[in-house]
Amino acid sequence: RQIIQNMLKIHQYSMLSTSTIGQIAAVEALKNCEADVCKMVEEYNQRRAFFVKGIREAGLECAEPDGAFYAFPSVRRTGLTSMEFAEALLEQERVAVVPGSAFGPSGEGYIRCSYATNIDQLSEAIIRIKRFMGGLSSPCKNTPVMTAKF
Repeated sequence: RQIIQNMLKIHQYSMLSTSTIGQIAAVEALKNCEADVCKMVEEYNQRRAFFVKGIREAGLECAEPDGAFYAFPSVRRTGLTSMEFAEALLEQERVAVVPGSAFGPSGEGYIRCSYATNIDQLSEAIIRIKRFMGGLSSPCKNTPVMTAKF
């Protein structure tokens, strides 16, 4: 009982509020890092534009994200659920995405993709997603073809 009570104290003050060192770092960043922030904002804008363009070229509808560093393309045209799409993409092309169903019923039919990595890795991911998308459709029909075992 005594150990758990002490563990709770540690948990409350280390996990439920910002640490002192984190607060000091935040103040320093706010005072002296404007140039770095501007540089990263521009970098993420470039990554977002590059990634969304590539996703659209792969044949997926994708709204331009307004914040964060995630895109949420629709996979509905493939005929696969978001989970089926995510699992097949991971298995066949080694590209990890989060199925939209993880975000509730409204997320079904979408996947979440992070573009918080360098352009080289994003480029490779786009190449693999395009290859994956090319393998889904039969050249004779517009019907999706399941190529992964579930």
